[in-house]
Amino acid sequence: MMRKFRFLFVALAFIALAVSCNKNEPDVKPGWVERTSGFSNRYALDEMVVLSRHNIRSPLSGGGSVLARITPHSWFEWTSKPSELSVKGGELEVIMGSFFREWVDQENLFGGKQPAANETRFYSNSLQRTIATTSNFINGMYPASGFKVEHHMTLGTMDPVFNPQTTGVDDAFQTLALKEIAAMGGADGFVGLGRKMADNFALLEQVLDIKDSPAAKNDTLAIATDDVKITIKDFAEPSMKGGLKMACSAADALTLQYYEETDDSKAAFGHNLSFSDWEKITAIKEWYQEVLFTSPAVAKNVSALMINEIRSELLLPNRKFAFLCGHDSNLGSVMAALRCKEFNLTDALEKSTPIGGKIIFEKWHGKDGKEYIDMLLVYASAAQLRAKSQLSLSAPPSYVKLEIPALASNSDGLYRLDDFLSYLENL
Repeated sequence: MMRKFRFLFVALAFIALAVSCNKNEPDVKPGWVERTSGFSNRYALDEMVVLSRHNIRSPLSGGGSVLARITPHSWFEWTSKPSELSVKGGELEVIMGSFFREWVDQENLFGGKQPAANETRFYSNSLQRTIATTSNFINGMYPASGFKVEHHMTLGTMDPVFNPQTTGVDDAFQTLALKEIAAMGGADGFVGLGRKMADNFALLEQVLDIKDSPAAKNDTLAIATDDVKITIKDFAEPSMKGGLKMACSAADALTLQYYEETDDSKAAFGHNLSFSDWEKITAIKEWYQEVLFTSPAVAKNVSALMINEIRSELLLPNRKFAFLCGHDSNLGSVMAALRCKEFNLTDALEKSTPIGGKIIFEKWHGKDGKEYIDMLLVYASAAQLRAKSQLSLSAPPSYVKLEIPALASNSDGLYRLDDFLSYLENL
């Protein structure tokens, strides 16, 4: 009997010791982003710089354009003028802003208080869709705060920071840029740029019923795959002519229609499309953007002002949150210029720069006294966009971690801030 009591006493002592040890351990704050064990005890978030793409807009072309001529069907009745943010796009951005409020509060970025004016910045390109996206994001994150959208140009005019135009173009740069773009087409060069999308074009023609369209009335109509022409000029966006450009306009409009129209049959003009089919259609517009803006020379050139803006924000001593709202060309060229590791978004139609997507540059302060950077691409999935799903820490958007193989990271997957800033400066 004495042995039993002695054993029970020893067991209770071990339990008491375990409970005591657990009480002395710091609480580990759960987060929606997967981190290494104990991450929250080693780092505190000091700042977020957000490079955002605008949310859902209407197609860039209106009635009477090529979109109306290449299909016998009627397009979705948009709630906004051509190229402007739609009502649904605004609502989705309010939802995303509300999620960010939860996120920064969880990380105690502002100490549980509404931030001071100098701690935040909401800077947009001077187009309606980017200004409206930023305004709706503010309304979701800090409603009735009085925070204003900063934009510098006349409404409808591109701000140089957001304008993906090539500058300093001479013969040598033009030759290099066109050589790199041609290489994206493989052995066929520029012809290969269109041929790569041949199967995608065939599906697009089927969905549009292009053979029955007004444009095909007097002739057999097909999207050309062998006529891509690229122009690189000083103080102008890289431009394209040919079938790939026309296909991009239609694929862009169909993708936007898919987001807005939740009836699958109506979204596809009566056709029965799988998610994979929709991915093939959207891939056309993504390839168009990739060709124009992500070759090494072009990406470095057109993203230079934006990268400098991001670097400046990370160096400001009082800034805690900066929101820079632009376009898919901004996100794509920045990631290409940084030489980010390739990734694949399985739950999104757009695989690199989803509509409303955001590159997050997180500045962390470590208990070792050093500063670090992490990068994420945060976006609503295609399903969340279509359903206008409410987002929260318990039902968050999707994300992927952005990695730069050229930079060394620590055991927690973070880059030293000094190394990252030097990297940006020397791109």
